[in-house]
Amino acid sequence: MPSFPVFQKKDKGPQIKPELVKEFVTVGHGNFDKTKEMLNELPALLNATWDWGGGDYETALGGASHVGNRDIAQYLIKAGARYDIFSAIMLGKLELVKSMLTIFPETINAKGPHGLSLIHHAKKGGDEALPVLEYLQSLGAS
Repeated sequence: MPSFPVFQKKDKGPQIKPELVKEFVTVGHGNFDKTKEMLNELPALLNATWDWGGGDYETALGGASHVGNRDIAQYLIKAGARYDIFSAIMLGKLELVKSMLTIFPETINAKGPHGLSLIHHAKKGGDEALPVLEYLQSLGAS
């Protein structure tokens, strides 16, 4: 039986209170000032993930991305948030999206928070994401 190395043998400190994670993810959808305030007070919230149930996980960046909130998404990315294809699509990063889908074409069917599609994220990106939307449609995404 193969053995796997344990990269972290002990906790890094107390866990973030679940109610703070839920609040941060929620305000990340559209309350820029509160997002900044909470992140300044507790930087560990940056990549915190809330489980809405049934495996529906979401970060503040994921929330900002699926509602098309560019300002919050860019703020979180500049702060070091983990960037994914859904954020890249909403922000209109065509070359990045093309690269990701070339390497992993199956990602065309990926679902983000709340089961939302790549096309949904492209539509939420508005005019700046229009080239990405057209590219996804050319690949048969729905």
